[in-house]
Amino acid sequence: MVILAQLPVAAICGQNKHTMKEKIFDVLIYLFENYMEDEMDRLPDNDAIRTELMEAGFEQLEVVRAFDWLESLTEKGVMTTTSATFRIFSEQEQRKLDLDCRNLLLFLEHSGILSPPNRELVIDRAMALADQSITLDELKWIALMVLLSQADDAVAFARMEDFVYDLTPAYLH
Repeated sequence: MVILAQLPVAAICGQNKHTMKEKIFDVLIYLFENYMEDEMDRLPDNDAIRTELMEAGFEQLEVVRAFDWLESLTEKGVMTTTSATFRIFSEQEQRKLDLDCRNLLLFLEHSGILSPPNRELVIDRAMALADQSITLDELKWIALMVLLSQADDAVAFARMEDFVYDLTPAYLH
């Protein structure tokens, strides 16, 4: 498992030039970097985390939306499938997830990092972010957060974490 680097608050918060989606995404990354891999019994309560986020410079609306995004992820639960699947992207999904993003999803699924149900969770969470499009790096982080939410997918999470932090062996590129 990779030891996560701490992002400086200034690099996360920016100077109010981010769109709402970017700010919410920054909150999600901050939460991931600082809390999501910690032992569950050592985590402060949600109110303490929300207070810390606002003290770090995030707006209350951004924090609430980020927590809603995470809660929606956990509400989706673990989906299972027993047969091979074929995915056709809707027009709305194609507008939000460009060809590079769709190819990344296909790569992650074919390399065994994402299962078809987890692919659907990644797409769902990407579509839940309010913006015109999702970047390739954002999609990688979304996939990492989805895999973290799946308790029985530690190997896939570790492989995705290596991919996000650019530690993937060259033969997988």
